[in-house]
Amino acid sequence: MTQTIMRPEAEPAGLMFRMLPTGMYAGRSSVLVERSYLVNKRAWLIIFSGFFETLFFLFGLGFGFGRMVGEVAGPGGTPISYVAFIAPALLAASAMNGSVYDATFNIFFKFKYSRLYDAMLATPLGPLDIAIGEITWALIRGALYAGGFLAVMLGMGLLTSPWALLALPAAILISFGFAAVGMACTTFMRSWQDFDYVQLALMPMFLFSSTFFPLSVYPEPLQVAIKCFPLYHAIEIMRGLCTGFVDPSMLGHLAYFAAMVAIGITISAKRLGKLLLS
Repeated sequence: MTQTIMRPEAEPAGLMFRMLPTGMYAGRSSVLVERSYLVNKRAWLIIFSGFFETLFFLFGLGFGFGRMVGEVAGPGGTPISYVAFIAPALLAASAMNGSVYDATFNIFFKFKYSRLYDAMLATPLGPLDIAIGEITWALIRGALYAGGFLAVMLGMGLLTSPWALLALPAAILISFGFAAVGMACTTFMRSWQDFDYVQLALMPMFLFSSTFFPLSVYPEPLQVAIKCFPLYHAIEIMRGLCTGFVDPSMLGHLAYFAAMVAIGITISAKRLGKLLLS
């Protein structure tokens, strides 16, 4: 009599354990998310304060400046109101702000001054656990900002396409990309003065990534530079989903952020391993 023995399915975490050097990953990054929640659960007003920044731009420029502008050319050249033009862009900026600020300032303080990660590495946690856990918390913050902004847009009647249902998942991917790259950049910073570079990068990107004006108003060389900005690709995704203008180029924009996630996590884990374990 023969008996068939069923092999257990391989667990994804087991593959990670085999691929990574010993001590890099313990599969417990969720405890960092839980810790961040416990630390911030009494400070939700501070957490959500950044959400209002883009909301003020929407009300101030959308209803104030928008009355002077009238209609502008939206995706595909279709005329849309100015407030409908800038709202998806501010949604993308909201997802960016929530994740970048958490993945840079907060992580730098934990890394350089509170020495939190040194204590964590005395436990079974590895550098990759820290990177994934902190990036996950940052993208959660960005997703909360984006979700709140989408609710405001829905209330204002600015979501007119069924494709807008995908705006929140897209915002999570955008937050993930900015959080991963933000944390990777933070591992190279030496002091608080280096954060001036963060503002130096974010402010021009916010102003020029077709946030308030169509890309066609810029000179051709500047258009090429703007197309390299991650916020430009985020805005193209959000503007297309919110207006229902979806075409194959959307896949290229999504691939841009998938690459940001992969590169950001890889660099963050390697840098944390080098800085904390060597």
